[in-house]
Amino acid sequence: MTAGRTCAAIAGAFIVLATLSACTASSPNPVSPDEAPSAPTTTTRVPRLVDESDRPLVAFDPCLDIPDDVLAAAGYDPNSEDNADFAATHYTMLGCSYDGTLKIPGVAAYGLTVMSANFDWAVELQKSADNGDEVVRTDVADRRALLKTNQSLPESCDMSVETSYGVLLFGLVLFGMGGARVPEAQWCTGLEDTAERIVTVLDDFESRTR
Repeated sequence: MTAGRTCAAIAGAFIVLATLSACTASSPNPVSPDEAPSAPTTTTRVPRLVDESDRPLVAFDPCLDIPDDVLAAAGYDPNSEDNADFAATHYTMLGCSYDGTLKIPGVAAYGLTVMSANFDWAVELQKSADNGDEVVRTDVADRRALLKTNQSLPESCDMSVETSYGVLLFGLVLFGMGGARVPEAQWCTGLEDTAERIVTVLDDFESRTR
C-alpha cells in the first residue's frame, strides 16, 4: 500500500471515528389502444447502502457523483479511489477516499475522504460538541458549514456542509516529512477550496434531482 493510499485510508478512519463518538429504472406497462397512456416514468438510483431508519435516502454519492476532473483540479488522484462507506442501523454514510497529488512544503503525503450522510444538521452539531472539536462556523456556497480540528486527531481537519438530505463530510489527513509533525496551522490546508469545488457539483446535482 502506498503512503498516499495509507493516508487516504486513515482519513476515512478519522471521519468515521468522529461520526461514531447501481441504477434502477421502471418501465411503462404496455397499453392497449383503448387504454389511456400512462404517465412518463423516471429513473431513480437506489443508494448502494440503505439503513433501517426513516431518514432520507443518501442522494449524493461521492464515489459516483464527483467528476474526475473536479477531483484532479482539487489536487487528488481519481484513480486512487478507495471505498469508505459506513452503514449503521440508524443512518448511512456513503463515501470514498483519495490520495493527494500536490507537493506541499513539509508534507510527505495527504489524503481526502468525502462522505455523504443522512443524519441532519442538529445531529452533526451535537456530534461535534460531544467529540470536543474545535469548530469554526462558516458557509460554503450559501450552505451552513463547520470547519473542525481536534487535538486528539493531529494532522487532520474535517469539514461538514449541510445538504437537502443530511450532511456532506470532508476529512483531510496529512503526514509530515521525515516523521515530523505538520504544524497545526497547516492541518486544514486546501480543505475549504476542495469543499467549495465539490459542493458546486452537489448544487448542480440537487437542482437536477428535486
